[in-house]
Amino acid sequence: MFGIGSSEMIILAIIALLLFGKRLPEVARSLGKGMMEFKKGMYDIQDEVMSATSSRPATQPQSRPIASDLRDEAVAPKFEPPKFEPGEVTPEQPA
Repeated sequence: MFGIGSSEMIILAIIALLLFGKRLPEVARSLGKGMMEFKKGMYDIQDEVMSATSSRPATQPQSRPIASDLRDEAVAPKFEPPKFEPGEVTPEQPA
């Protein structure tokens, strides 16, 4: 996990028993609660950043119109299929 082997873990456990003794479960419990609060705070901050970057708040007024709002929308000519079949002689064309 942190590059700590089994022998180092045993040494750390012995030191923890010597320092805390009977209070070791209470210390571990408070340490676990502290870690959970820290993770909860980190998730809250991450959610706040994600919500702030994903959408612009609607309450913020615009001081001037955006250039794209000032332009007219481009309109392409409507496609009309030919009224006659290719190769067919029409009255307008000389035969």
